[in-house]
Amino acid sequence: MNTAIVKILKAFYITHDVKCFVLEKPTGYDFIPGQATSVSINLPEWNEKLRPFTFTNLREQNYLEFMIKIYKDHEGVTNKLGSINTGAELILHDVFGAIQYKGKGTFIAGGAGITPFISIFRDLYKKQHILGNKLIYSNKTSEDVIMSEELKKMLKRDFLNIYTRENVVGFQEKRIDRNFLIETISDFGQNFYVCGPTEFVKNITNNLLDLGATASTVIFEK
Repeated sequence: MNTAIVKILKAFYITHDVKCFVLEKPTGYDFIPGQATSVSINLPEWNEKLRPFTFTNLREQNYLEFMIKIYKDHEGVTNKLGSINTGAELILHDVFGAIQYKGKGTFIAGGAGITPFISIFRDLYKKQHILGNKLIYSNKTSEDVIMSEELKKMLKRDFLNIYTRENVVGFQEKRIDRNFLIETISDFGQNFYVCGPTEFVKNITNNLLDLGATASTVIFEK
């Protein structure tokens, strides 16, 4: 396993519980938009505790970026990351990931599951290839939405916000279940990209396959 120790250049919260980390980029380090790496904290007792996080920057930029949900309810890696700031060091491991862009389609994200899609959308937007892609993004409340303004700018009317625990004027309050998919999607032969909590991905993937999608057109992290 290849590893690289990098310094944190910037660290700041972008929502009430999601923190953005901008890191040094090792020479020759590369990834495909949508991919991730295992990260650990370069401190005693933490350097062997690896967690997977997705790159959110453009691959040609001279830094790396992660948007990480901080769980403060238990003493885990993300809770520790919540207290770590500029100048601290992280350890990067091998790049991996099954989520890669394979053509136009519908992206379905739950919560922090938006992160692999951010790099993909930024890449498509820069290349002026984003038209024809749609994002359905589910969160508990409007305060949980990550990078809302940038997603609106890139996707415009093809960005659909779904809230499960909040009644917001102009937005839909519901869950992405079988009926929602039938009401919202007209073509189940297109590509689908799904990312979010394990049960979220499992349920949506099963529903998509049942409605006519195929194993080759539903892309998610196995």
